[in-house]
Amino acid sequence: MNNLNRLQPFALLVLRVVLGAIMIAHGYKKVFGGFHNHYQMVGSLGLPAWMAYLSAGTEFFGGIAIVLGLLTRCFSLAFLIEMAIVIWKIHFKNGFTGPGGYEFPLALVSIAFALICFGGGPFGFNLGKLGGGRTGKGQK
Repeated sequence: MNNLNRLQPFALLVLRVVLGAIMIAHGYKKVFGGFHNHYQMVGSLGLPAWMAYLSAGTEFFGGIAIVLGLLTRCFSLAFLIEMAIVIWKIHFKNGFTGPGGYEFPLALVSIAFALICFGGGPFGFNLGKLGGGRTGKGQK
């Protein structure tokens, strides 16, 4: 079992890269090509349309930061909030596993929550406790 504990830093890296890559892919379409549609869609949900800037920036630039390990906990919190709103406003009415269901956004929320709790791990450009992770000092 101790051998598995040695993999924890690698597991945090995998969680970071997966969450970041997914968010970059979703944000890329919004930042470089479909922002006008995203802006209108956010407004049609009953949210202030200016929040489209926040969501597109969080997804694309936050995704890059997560992959690099910059401010992992902060951007994970932003992802968690965004995905919670996405579940509430878009996916919840479709059920858990139906077409357009909330199972995938819920998985992203779970990954973001894990990164908030445990940080990004030692592999990355951690900025103190905000970036989040253990440095290995003082651990058994």
